[in-house]
Amino acid sequence: MDSNLTPLLLSLKVAAISTSVVFIVGLLMARLLTQKEFWGKHFLESLILLPIVLPPTVVGFGLLLAFGKNGFLGQLLYDMFGIQIVFTLTGAVIASIVVSFPLMYQSAQAAFTGIDRRFEDAARTMGSSEWRVFWTISFPLAWPGLLAGLVLSFARGLGEFGATLMLAGYIPGKTDTIPVAIYFAVEAGQMDKAMFWVIVIVALGMGTTVWLNWWSRRSMRRFANTK
Repeated sequence: MDSNLTPLLLSLKVAAISTSVVFIVGLLMARLLTQKEFWGKHFLESLILLPIVLPPTVVGFGLLLAFGKNGFLGQLLYDMFGIQIVFTLTGAVIASIVVSFPLMYQSAQAAFTGIDRRFEDAARTMGSSEWRVFWTISFPLAWPGLLAGLVLSFARGLGEFGATLMLAGYIPGKTDTIPVAIYFAVEAGQMDKAMFWVIVIVALGMGTTVWLNWWSRRSMRRFANTK
């Protein structure tokens, strides 16, 4: 791996893996919670959204307590599988998953809530299973919102810093994602290097949001034309 491009490649890898996880889990959880009512549901949703309002360092500290050497999950993973989370790229992925998951969940929840239930009910009266209803009706109708959540989660995972630094640390060539590389470049007085990575991360973030806005406007125009 070219050491000059390591932060970029690691950031893309972390964002891609974390986005894949939060898309699947966020999709399933949002679908479940929009379909079911149970005691403690609002508390669970508040817990899911908590990383949005907490400082990233607080989230990172919580993850460090959980996945550290003396933490319950960290000790369990190490004793059973020999897996260490702290100061590894896996730690960076976990931090990215935790901070980006609320964005995917919110988008998926809004997408599923906005579906006209009459389409789903009509399919059920015709004998379609819940699985078939989901994949042939619910998922396609919710796809615009799901895609928005997917893109936002990727962008959030790409720019994650605080929780990543707490859990994965800064190990050149292993955990130095772009945000972390920027911080330590500034600390070392390497302003040119920091500026380079700032330009890269801004370009990636801007490209992502511009594409999402363009796609959203295009989808709205197509929807208006079909009415």
